[in-house]
Amino acid sequence: MESNQLQRGLKARHLTMIAIGGSIGTGLFLASGGSIHSAGPGGALAAYAAISLMVYFLMTSLGEMAAFLPVSGSFSTYATKFVDPSLGFALGWNYWYNWAITIAVELSAGALIMKYWFPDTPSILWSALFLALMFGLNYLSVKGYGESEYWFSLIKVATVILFIIIGLLMILGIMGGEAVGFRNFTVGEAPFNGGFMAMLGVFMIAGFSFQGTELVGIAAGESENPAKNVPKAIKQVFWRILLFYILAIIVIGLLIPYDNPNLVNGDIENIAISPFTLVFQKAGLAFAASVMNAVILTSVLSAGNSGMYASTRMLWMLAKEGKAPKLFSKVNKRGVPVNALLLTASIGMLAFLASLFGDGAVYMWLLNASGMSGFIAWLGIAISHYRFRKAYAAQGRDLNQLPYRAKWFPFGPIFAFVVCCFVILGQNYTAFTGETIDWNGILVSYIGLPLFLIVWLGYKAVKKTKVVPLREVDFSTDETTVSN
Repeated sequence: MESNQLQRGLKARHLTMIAIGGSIGTGLFLASGGSIHSAGPGGALAAYAAISLMVYFLMTSLGEMAAFLPVSGSFSTYATKFVDPSLGFALGWNYWYNWAITIAVELSAGALIMKYWFPDTPSILWSALFLALMFGLNYLSVKGYGESEYWFSLIKVATVILFIIIGLLMILGIMGGEAVGFRNFTVGEAPFNGGFMAMLGVFMIAGFSFQGTELVGIAAGESENPAKNVPKAIKQVFWRILLFYILAIIVIGLLIPYDNPNLVNGDIENIAISPFTLVFQKAGLAFAASVMNAVILTSVLSAGNSGMYASTRMLWMLAKEGKAPKLFSKVNKRGVPVNALLLTASIGMLAFLASLFGDGAVYMWLLNASGMSGFIAWLGIAISHYRFRKAYAAQGRDLNQLPYRAKWFPFGPIFAFVVCCFVILGQNYTAFTGETIDWNGILVSYIGLPLFLIVWLGYKAVKKTKVVPLREVDFSTDETTVSN
């Protein structure tokens, strides 16, 4: 039997790990080294701390709305209800596209990683295998996704904790030779290198690193007791993420001089010199490169798995709201929107281009195509929360009735909005600062912005939507979308 209902199959532990796992990935394991190299340990630390603060406010904003109205459409639905249906339409399709493309990106990355162990195998083999795995985990049930994501995330979290412990022991001289202390924080131009512009560049990298934390808002629509579990996940997640990122950056900065050329070269094709591998090798762990390769493969599969889940649920909700073809609103007896899943998985087939046109080039092309979408989604969260709270007050509702209340309103969403705009506009500032303007660089970096505006304003013109007046905002919750 088929229905149009999802199922509340995600437990509190799933929700917490989905949010933590969404932000711990290649941004921390690989890109952190390049951040320290370009801005120095102090500059990298300051940039990651500032982005952490922005993410904290975004998470509390999302948490307040998701605990009150837990739906799988998340910020697309919130923008429709609290701002303007055209903004909700554009945010929903933007987010679906972002994660559908991310699946393809992660499959390409997975194939590159497998070449470390099996250099002569074709990329198409690994891409097909990983796509089948992600599809299978999502096809089983929401519990299949939740459970797999729990274990994927646990591996990443355990790696970061082990890295921090070993790193601190090395800094103190208990492990790996003499104590390093703080000398690498003062070597050369450290702790700050390259001035403000270098720190701005790290801002972008840090922003990408934290993308995925908003997955908890999508997952809220299928969680048990969201009014209790969503706030719990939000509270735990921020401090853990802050701890992991900030401590990891400090450890790398203290153990590896910022001018070490290896820091800038660690990437998906060269995991042997990622900062994590370098520190583990320095500690005398012989199989560091292989272990980190396996961990980064876990990160890539986790991101693809989450992408499959998030984009499927967003497409399902768009169909429920009449913003996508109705066939995508069909749900099977296990509560899985199979049609939406099939379309999303087929977009993941783009990864197969990797085997035809060369791995690295296609990987970068796919990455650029979805680059700005996550930041646009964050902007949507900040705007929706500001309007949500204003409308709530305008209708004379009691703030104490909210299941979870974000602190520091209205500073939080305004701060997040400003920082997000800053990051979006500064995405590729170097394209404007050279002797000649780099038009290709501008196109690659900013293409997401005009596409989003075209979708938003196009829908607005066709449907003639208007900004919802504060006193007319609908706070009713539709319980028909999810079954217990």
